[in-house]
Amino acid sequence: MDRHFYDEDHDAFRATVHEWVQREVVPHQDTWEDLGHIDPALWLSAGKQGLLGLGFPEAYGGGVTDFRYRCVVMEELAQVGAASVDSATRLVDDLVGPYLVELATEEQKSRWLPGLSAGTTTGALAITEPGAGSDLRRISTSAVRDGDGWRLNGAKTFITNGGLADVLVVVARTSPDGGFNDFSLFVVESGSAGFSTGKGLDKLGQRAENVSELFFDDLGLTAENLLGDVGGGLRYLKERLPRERLSIGYYGLAASEAALAWTLEHVRSREIYDGRLSDLQHVRLQLADMATEVDVTRSFVNDAVLALNAGRLTATDAAKVKWWATDLQTRVTDRCLQLFGGYGYIREYPIARAFVDARIQTIYGGANEVMRDLIGRQLAKGVPSGVSR
Repeated sequence: MDRHFYDEDHDAFRATVHEWVQREVVPHQDTWEDLGHIDPALWLSAGKQGLLGLGFPEAYGGGVTDFRYRCVVMEELAQVGAASVDSATRLVDDLVGPYLVELATEEQKSRWLPGLSAGTTTGALAITEPGAGSDLRRISTSAVRDGDGWRLNGAKTFITNGGLADVLVVVARTSPDGGFNDFSLFVVESGSAGFSTGKGLDKLGQRAENVSELFFDDLGLTAENLLGDVGGGLRYLKERLPRERLSIGYYGLAASEAALAWTLEHVRSREIYDGRLSDLQHVRLQLADMATEVDVTRSFVNDAVLALNAGRLTATDAAKVKWWATDLQTRVTDRCLQLFGGYGYIREYPIARAFVDARIQTIYGGANEVMRDLIGRQLAKGVPSGVSR
């Protein structure tokens, strides 16, 4: 492990995570892939192991603000190609959790955080709609005042864990104008009258990750379901999307490292002509390119993690991590699969699953084209960037 990045406490935590992954994840991955969702018992197991809600206040089951512990979890999952499980744990710690921890009232925290950290409650973040993806101002799901409460109408799609979640943070338009201050966040609980889900969507990759459509039909919400201030929705998203994007990018890096490790083992043992596959100069050049790209990316992403810990990771730098590391992931898994030859096309080999799982990484959390435009716009304005500055 990188002694400039991790210390002995992280190593001890890694041993716990590694044992849990080998016991609770590895034996069941194929079954979950076929089912199209992870067994909900995994959340209970992760909660008992202390792997969920790491950044929650200690009173609610957390107490660890160092993002490097989340990095350990992502690395251990990437080593076994468990991208769907990474998405499940990311939901708690890097998507739903930050909104509740930082915006909820004490009553709301007491109501929802303990279950999320224990794994007895699962969550989802409902932003994307059929007509609104990276362009958040196109969100049409609306919440209209109804006495002291609200009436929620609309639909969401591509929502990770949407069909299984107990608690959902939903973005809705609270003014027809659609300006920056015309959107708000609400917490919707499963079983609420007027809330329904579609069947799980049939995806190319990350097949063990439930992704669903959501429907809100005149769903009544009380004032206690509002999260934060009315009109603060887009600001809250802007403030918290950097953590989500860093998380996506970090898994992209970890998955690239895992794919390269599997490939090195394969080319060193695979015999071809009168030697090993690794004896071919072209193969060695491919390995050199990938190893160098991964190492350079590792340095940049580590700096971004430390910037997040210090409270100075900007939206621009998070966008850089997200697009660069996930783009790297798609390139590396593609090249590694090629070096596996026909075996790379067989699902029992982890590189095959990693190849299809990687594809969504450049799309969700903000498409990489949008990330690049965000970076370019800030540069054009003269806004400085760079996590090492």
